[in-house]
Amino acid sequence: MRKECFLEHLKIASDNYVAFTFFIGTMAMMASSVFFFFEVGNTAKKWRTSVLVSGLITFIAAVHYYYMRGYNLATGDSPTFFRYVDWILTVPLMCVEFFLITRKAGAKISLLWKLIAASVIMLVTGYFGETIDRGNSVLWGVVSGAAYFYIVYLIWFGEVAKLAQNAGPQVAKATRILAWFVFAGWAVYPLGYILGTPGGLFGMQLVADPAKAAHAMDIVYNIADAINKIGFGLVIYSLSRSEE
Repeated sequence: MRKECFLEHLKIASDNYVAFTFFIGTMAMMASSVFFFFEVGNTAKKWRTSVLVSGLITFIAAVHYYYMRGYNLATGDSPTFFRYVDWILTVPLMCVEFFLITRKAGAKISLLWKLIAASVIMLVTGYFGETIDRGNSVLWGVVSGAAYFYIVYLIWFGEVAKLAQNAGPQVAKATRILAWFVFAGWAVYPLGYILGTPGGLFGMQLVADPAKAAHAMDIVYNIADAINKIGFGLVIYSLSRSEE
């Protein structure tokens, strides 16, 4: 009886767009991970690790999205903690992709650690500002934003950009597309942070109903996550085919 009530509670209502996008995100990223994993064996050796990492990114996200969907249906709350757990695992892996595709052009291990460290700082400080120390959300947001823009700098103008130019036209093209994902696609997350923390931006009240804003941002996050993570993988996959 208790199991039946629990399963009944987890049914998605036709107007529950938050849970629906969690479900679609789960299926889309799981399908992508299966595709990438199966294609590893058909990929040139120098690109296999990159394609494998793409599969890991979408697989990790799919597992978390399945869990976040259940959490959201059971509680009605935004799964902020679990979303950050997903990001702390997948975002550094997305940054690792830049190192992997420029490694043949001379990328050093120090670049890998710069990208990983910046992504971890960006996420940890963002989590502190959004959940633990909301009273100082602006301070944490500034630190998180600085780490984000450091990643953007490395990819657009720094070591990654310079290495990509020396790695051939296909790598340069793929790197530029991935750079747009980071600059434009990831920009959704700072916006969600601003809407989800006290005072809005510079003390302004940006939304009248924080609960509705949280639900809206969950939908935006879900769509953005699917586009960014699957898109990242497809760019890497396309690169692996163009250089066969």
